[in-house]
Amino acid sequence: MLREASKSRIKLVTLLAFISMPLSGFVTDIYLPSFPSMAKGLMVSERDIQLTLTSYLLSYGISQLFIGSILDNIGRYLPRLFSLFILLLSGIAIASTDSVFIICFLRGVQGVAVATLVVATRALFADLYQGDKLKNYLSYFTIVWSCGPILAPFLGGYLEKIFNWQANFYFLAFYAAILLVFELIYSSESIAEKKKINLSQTVSVYKSMLQNKQFMLGILILGISYSIVMLFNITGPFIIENTFHYTSVAIGYCTLLLGFSWGVGGFIAKKRMNQPFNKRIGIPIAVQLVAIIGLLGVSMFYESIFVMVGFAFLIHIISGVLFTTFFTSSMLFFPTNAGTAGGLMGGLVYIITSISGSLISLGSQVSTQGDLAWRYLFFAILLLLVVFSMSRLQKKA
Repeated sequence: MLREASKSRIKLVTLLAFISMPLSGFVTDIYLPSFPSMAKGLMVSERDIQLTLTSYLLSYGISQLFIGSILDNIGRYLPRLFSLFILLLSGIAIASTDSVFIICFLRGVQGVAVATLVVATRALFADLYQGDKLKNYLSYFTIVWSCGPILAPFLGGYLEKIFNWQANFYFLAFYAAILLVFELIYSSESIAEKKKINLSQTVSVYKSMLQNKQFMLGILILGISYSIVMLFNITGPFIIENTFHYTSVAIGYCTLLLGFSWGVGGFIAKKRMNQPFNKRIGIPIAVQLVAIIGLLGVSMFYESIFVMVGFAFLIHIISGVLFTTFFTSSMLFFPTNAGTAGGLMGGLVYIITSISGSLISLGSQVSTQGDLAWRYLFFAILLLLVVFSMSRLQKKA
């Protein structure tokens, strides 16, 4: 039992858990610079390639809705091992096929595997730590996770240029294989007591979570904040290559910079964690809205990759601030059912994100900086309305 292990071993497993967290970001983002190349190589439309990402996000979100309660019942260790093994096999399989339909299916499989891995890792921290130490680790959670979105597109751009788009998925298989080996050697079960499967009790737990208005509004804010980031990830590569005529390496640099902005937002949120709610949330929301309106205004007269990415950098910092703030507070609502709460939260966040991604993919084509700005504005207004609702709820409480 991991809880009874030596402090040095627990620290090693904690470090291993942090190293595994960027994998979810890598699975999501590493092949973003290869979107145009994949569309040409597989001879399919831009929307078909965008749907490979949407398939992953939807699967990832739906899986988390029930995986949390299952992990509370069966433990964390064996599901983590199985997930890494599936990621290893599916990465090789995607790189070996030329069917976009099969890629969409395998990306759905990867969504289930990554959901299991992330929820199990998130719950592992709640198993091993309590109080301020747990809060401190959770605040670092999204910061460490952001290493994936920061590094993945940058690496993916170079892998695609040096080799081809398939190299991205071979890398994912290699990453999963290394983690699998270390998990087998050093890790073990972390949950103190597995909960027996009790359908009525499980339904009751889910019901209490769904009826908690602050918890649910926090999830909605998380989903919209992440949708703002994914908006650029889905449309940006095509704008950069087809409109501004830059290569996959340039796409990698742009997404690297924007991934860094998400990490910056996480650090800012951690520093502001003890400020009053209105100040902690109101100022970032106002700054983001002003930045989006500024991008929209500039786009009417001038379009450039530097203008687009510059404004997006500030917009994504604010999304990182909001995401880290509400992620940390939401995970502390139900500490005795960490797996279930984390799964429900993560699941709904990615369902929200996948729905927004589907609307972007199926709607009118986003081909200019101005098109991107209008969609940023839509999500920002939606975010403002939800935050206003939460602020009113806080005052009543």
